[in-house]
Amino acid sequence: MDPHSYFLPDTRPSGASSSLGLPVELLEKSRRRLRILGILVLVATGADLLQTFVAFALVLLGHDVGEPPSSAIPFTGTVVSFLAALGVILLTRSRRVGAPRLVTLGQGFEVLLCLIIAVTNPLSRYEAVGSLPTMTWVTPIIILFPLIAPSPPRRTLVTALLAAATRPLGLWLLGTLGHLPVKVDDYAAAVFSPMIAVVFATFGARAVYDLGMDVARARRMGSYELETLLGRGGMGEVWRARHRLLARPAAIKLIRPEFLGGASERERQVMRQRFEREAKATAALRSPHSVELFDYGVSGDGTFYYVMELLEGVDAQALVAGDGPLPWPRAVFLLRQVCHSLAEAHGGGLVHRDIKPANVFVCRYGLDLDFVKVLDFGLVKQAATPLDDTDPLTVQGGVQGTPAFMAPEQALGKGDDARADLYAVGCLAYWMLTGQTVFTGETAMELLVQHARSAPAAPSTRTELPIPPALEALVMACLEKDPAARPQTAGAVDAALADCEREERWTPAQARRWWDTHHPV
Repeated sequence: MDPHSYFLPDTRPSGASSSLGLPVELLEKSRRRLRILGILVLVATGADLLQTFVAFALVLLGHDVGEPPSSAIPFTGTVVSFLAALGVILLTRSRRVGAPRLVTLGQGFEVLLCLIIAVTNPLSRYEAVGSLPTMTWVTPIIILFPLIAPSPPRRTLVTALLAAATRPLGLWLLGTLGHLPVKVDDYAAAVFSPMIAVVFATFGARAVYDLGMDVARARRMGSYELETLLGRGGMGEVWRARHRLLARPAAIKLIRPEFLGGASERERQVMRQRFEREAKATAALRSPHSVELFDYGVSGDGTFYYVMELLEGVDAQALVAGDGPLPWPRAVFLLRQVCHSLAEAHGGGLVHRDIKPANVFVCRYGLDLDFVKVLDFGLVKQAATPLDDTDPLTVQGGVQGTPAFMAPEQALGKGDDARADLYAVGCLAYWMLTGQTVFTGETAMELLVQHARSAPAAPSTRTELPIPPALEALVMACLEKDPAARPQTAGAVDAALADCEREERWTPAQARRWWDTHHPV
């Protein structure tokens, strides 16, 4: 998935850490585990209740099913467990109940289960064999529950002690009610194994808690905390993030050390330099149609990151792939905004070198719709300063860019300038108008050869939608092999596109209808 091919939903995820001090993702996993536990208890108690009802029915029909139970306590415990398990399942399915509150309810479920077991298990065993059990299910429940629903160690200790206390409490209740004789030694035996379980549970909770805090610390990038993974690409990841003090959300693009794979130390250094180059180049731009950069840096584990504005929309790749070719007035409207961004970059001596649909983000920006942001200045270079040809983040053979949208001079490894970006704008326009790339090939090399040597087909021959002759002529001019034969500046392309708008213009009302239909607020 390309890091920018996403549409942000209206729902906002919770913070990176919860009121329990654990990452929300870790607590959300507890939701699923508690649901599974509830289902297991529901099935077990449901089977027990079914067996009881069948036996009762047989008695009513005059069949002998053995001695009836001397007490209603086991049946009552089964009914309470069944209802409690059903409640847990329903609560885990409700998003109104937050993960921290669900963990609290789960711990209450743990203590309730232990109390029911502590009462029913000794009674059932005493009626069956005349002796009390040395160990019950209370012990494994105490040990395993912190792994099902993790919480801070002190809170786990309190819950485990309450659960352990149900063993002697259960014996006391049974003895007080006269259901079985209880001696002092029985209380000592009842306390021994649960207290050992408390020790194991506390150490387990500490291990899980420390791991969760390590995850939370690893997700802090400067003053920002990572919240939700938005996308992952070959270069790295893009996360939704929040500033620890400011309310404004942001997107963080990062490259972790593990993304560098088996690269040599020099290659790693060059990759980081490329990432820093993208950050600095983006920060220098002021066009409203260039993505805004807030911050960048290197985290303690060597992860390079930069923080940019969080956009609500879809990139041109996904836009056309999902809805088909665009009406030409809309394509012109979007392309003019791309040219606005490039005009500023080129005026400052910067060449983008990777203009493609995935790097053109069409968004809802305040009150504006179909607002374009140009992304990923990762291959940007100073026009007068060629990049190191050994940059490892290139296509096989040392060529930089995306083969389907690459100018012939880039494909041939010759020097390129701002006019290479204008060739890519022609490829982008071709994609928007036809839903197809200029050339197709099974390999990157095949595409590069076609860009360098083959004449492109006119866009009008590859779509049923109307394309004005002037617009088609402009696209074909941008796709000229010779840079000198193309429009020489982004401003010139923008002016030609403005002339096309005299015939028909994409209106805010049309944009509003499209967004209300496809991505309503």
